[in-house]
Amino acid sequence: MRAGVRGVGLRGRGGQNAAVELLLLADTHVPKRARDLPAQVWAAVDAADVVLHAGDWVDVSLLDALEARADRLIGVYGNNDGPPLRARLPEVARATLGGLRFAVVHETGDRTGRERRCAAAYPDVDVLVFGHSHIPWDTVAGTGLRLLNPGSPTDRRRQPHATYLTATAAGGALHDVTLHRLGA
Repeated sequence: MRAGVRGVGLRGRGGQNAAVELLLLADTHVPKRARDLPAQVWAAVDAADVVLHAGDWVDVSLLDALEARADRLIGVYGNNDGPPLRARLPEVARATLGGLRFAVVHETGDRTGRERRCAAAYPDVDVLVFGHSHIPWDTVAGTGLRLLNPGSPTDRRRQPHATYLTATAAGGALHDVTLHRLGA
């Protein structure tokens, strides 16, 4: 089964508009940047109905661990992911969660013009989750497309903190979008 479409049930909740607790991750780079995900992130995996991972896993062992532990995993490969990960993950993953149409992709290009470019590339999507930059991002395009980048929980680069996002999708809206800082 491909991780991009893994999982059917959401802990017994029915209907596409039911509340869905989300964990958004990207750029984990395990084991190159960290041996494992921080304990706080694993706790968030356990609390989430769906984990969305926007690529740059680096090693298949983290994919295996998240598949085993997450209720549902939606993931894509990134530019640092080799053939074993690309064989198991799509470049773009799509799902309807809590009445919202999500797409997950690793790279969206330069920050200049991102909203316009992504709105044109994903006209049938409500929320686009992406990674690559390790920089948290939360904006809305003129079309209403919400763009979210959770940053990285293991490789903050030039950011003050390592980060990830949680949110709730319910009734066709995104609620409680929260950027979590690690080591703060």
